[in-house]
Amino acid sequence: MKAVALLSGGLDSTTTLAQAIADGCEVTAISFRYGQRHTKELRSAENVCKHYGVTHIVYDINLSSFRSALTREEIDVPMDREGELDADIPITYVPARNIIFLSIAAGLCESIDADRIYIGANVVDYSGYPDCRPEFFEAYEQMLRVGTKAGVEGRPIKIMTPILHDSKADIVRRGKALNAPLHLTWSCYNGGEKACGHCDSCRLRLKGFEEAGYKDEIEYE
Repeated sequence: MKAVALLSGGLDSTTTLAQAIADGCEVTAISFRYGQRHTKELRSAENVCKHYGVTHIVYDINLSSFRSALTREEIDVPMDREGELDADIPITYVPARNIIFLSIAAGLCESIDADRIYIGANVVDYSGYPDCRPEFFEAYEQMLRVGTKAGVEGRPIKIMTPILHDSKADIVRRGKALNAPLHLTWSCYNGGEKACGHCDSCRLRLKGFEEAGYKDEIEYE
């Protein structure tokens, strides 16, 4: 089996890559330099791919014109948000990002005869992004059935979401069980020398490690 795995360099996508490998797939990992405010996650993705010895492709796509705190330096990343983190869609949402990334992944699948895309989306402990929900992936998979050569020829590309319904603690436990190199990952929305510990991503990550009973091995401010 051949698969394409979306790899940001974070906890979720690294655990998902580890799952794809454990599932017996020959994996090509893809990352994106899309105008994000820092590239530390790309360095993490590179290190994770070196750890596994998998092919790693980085695509350059400039989404800096899209309104998001992750692509615009003048928009502050929310820190220490109160209430449930999935109560509304935060300014860290990058418009249509997963639609764009999955489209490129699907094109690569057709080019290398892969039949599945692994993506580390999650709907339990997440920041409320609409493109991380089951109904989005169901609709997108249907679109691939009718909008790709593979689909119309009866070889539809599957979208694999192994951690979709896992809590962040479950993801940590899964990553540990798979011996994923979680110490190489980066989740912080900010690009400091150490993770900030206050953005949504850091807070969810720290919560996950604490509830799973493990110490997060990356450094925090």
